[in-house]
Amino acid sequence: MDLSFSKEELAFRDEVRAFFKEAVPAAMRQKMIEGRHPTKEEMVEWYRILNKKGWGVPHWPVQYGGTGWTSVQDYIFNEELQLAPAPQPLAFGVSMVGPVIYTFGNEAQKQRFLPRIANVDDWWCQGFSEPGAGSDLASLKTKAERRGDKYIVNGQKTWTTLAQYADWIFCLVRTDPTAKKQSGISFLLIDMKSKGISVRPIITIEGGHEVNEVFFDDVEVPVENLVGEENKGWDYAKFLLGNERTGIARVGMSKERIKRIKQMAGQVQADGRPVLDNPRFRDKLTAVEIELKALEMTQLRVVADEGKHGKGKPNPASSVLKIKGSEIQQATTELLMDVIGPYAAPYDIHGEDGSNEAMDWTAQVAPSYFNNRKVSIYGGSNEIQRNIICKAVLGL
Repeated sequence: MDLSFSKEELAFRDEVRAFFKEAVPAAMRQKMIEGRHPTKEEMVEWYRILNKKGWGVPHWPVQYGGTGWTSVQDYIFNEELQLAPAPQPLAFGVSMVGPVIYTFGNEAQKQRFLPRIANVDDWWCQGFSEPGAGSDLASLKTKAERRGDKYIVNGQKTWTTLAQYADWIFCLVRTDPTAKKQSGISFLLIDMKSKGISVRPIITIEGGHEVNEVFFDDVEVPVENLVGEENKGWDYAKFLLGNERTGIARVGMSKERIKRIKQMAGQVQADGRPVLDNPRFRDKLTAVEIELKALEMTQLRVVADEGKHGKGKPNPASSVLKIKGSEIQQATTELLMDVIGPYAAPYDIHGEDGSNEAMDWTAQVAPSYFNNRKVSIYGGSNEIQRNIICKAVLGL
C-alpha cells in the first residue's frame, strides 16, 4: 500500500496551507497555540470564513455544499487546519448531525437544516449521555411519548458540550419502553428555545464552563423532527459515533503541540540548562513522537481504505484511532506540564523581590492538562473501543 502523497495532493496541501496562513485571524491563532478557547463570536466568524471559501462542510456530498474532495484531500485539509492551528468546523453540526440528516433524513429536513448548519446560522449540541447512561448509552431513559403530531419529551441529558450556546440539540430518546434497549430508541431534532428545556452549567476540573446538564420537562417536539424511522435511532447513532471517533485522532493537533513542546523546552531552564537537554525528558518526548508516527500511518491506511471502498461508511478501525489519538493528546499535555515544572501548579508565582516569575504562556497549561483527561472517555470510552476492536476488527 502506497501511503505517500501524489504530486497533485502535495499541490493541494500547499494551497490549503497558504489559505490557513492568510485567513486565520491572528488573535484566534494565538489562542489556539496557547490552548485557550475562542469565544462563540470568534468561532462563528471563523466558520463563516471557511464557508465563504466553500470549505465549511468539505466532506459533505457536493449537492449539500461539499467539495467533492477525495478521502486523502479531506485528511490533508484536517491536518493542515490543526497544524495552523485553527478551530475545527463545529463538529456537532458539521460532522455529526449533518451527515445523519443528509444520509437518513427526509428532503424537507435536508432543505431546512443543512444550509443553516453549513453557515452556522444554527449552533447544534449533542444530547446523548445521561446520568447512568454514558458508555452504556443504550440504557438511556429520556422518553418521547407520541401524542398526535407531537412527541412529549421528558428526561435529562448530561455532559452536553456548548449547550449554553445552542439553538438546536439532536437527541436519542426512548420511544418504545417495551422493546430491547437498542431497538426502542429514536433520533429527534429539538429546538433549544422550546418551552420546558432548561440548561444548567457543569464546571469542569480546570474551572471552565464547557459542558452542561439539559433537562426536558414536557417538551413538545413536532413529529416532523424525527429523523428516519421511529425506534431506529440506535443505527443512526452508531453511524454518527463512527464519524466522531475518526475525528478524535487529531494527528495534526498533536503534531502542532509537539512542535510547541520542543520550542518551550528549548527556552525553559532546569538546573541551569534547557529542559530539552534532559535525557529523561527527551526519552519521553521521543516515545510520544514514535506513537504519533504510528497513529499517522494507521490513519493514512484507513483513509486509503476509504478511497477503495467509498466515503461515508464508518470504519471499525476508527476505534483504534480514537484510543491512540486520545492517549497521545493526553501524553502531550503531560509533557507540557513537565516543561513548565513548578509553574504548572499556581497561575501566579512571585519571586523574592515580588516580581512575577511565571511566563504568560504557562497559565493555560495546567487547565489544558486537566481538561484533556476527558478525551479518553467521550465519543465512547477507550474501554468500550477495545471491545469494538475485539469484535469488529479481530473477530474474537
